[in-house]
Amino acid sequence: MQPLSLSLFSAQSPGAVEEILDRENKRMTDSLASKVTRLKSLALDIDRDAEDQNRYLDGMDSDFTSVTGLLTGSVKRFSTMARSGRDNRKLLCGMAMGLIVAFFILSYFLSRART
Repeated sequence: MQPLSLSLFSAQSPGAVEEILDRENKRMTDSLASKVTRLKSLALDIDRDAEDQNRYLDGMDSDFTSVTGLLTGSVKRFSTMARSGRDNRKLLCGMAMGLIVAFFILSYFLSRART
């Protein structure tokens, strides 16, 4: 294809060939500039999204840390209560049964409310 384009350009005056090449060069430069602008915009959007996600994950990390502290304390208190004697075991079983019954009652009312 190269010889054909050279023969096409050689048939025209040097000024006309230069003008054609200059127009083609400007067109390609504009196209490249447009693509670079789109890529830059996309890169900035990705950067902004990554920063937002990092902030969200940092917030989740602190939330999980506080929940871990709460659960650790609750497990320690529960273990202490379970080891402390027979009366506390009765209380513990009563609380467990009460929570199970409350769960079933709540699920029953929620299922009735949906229908």
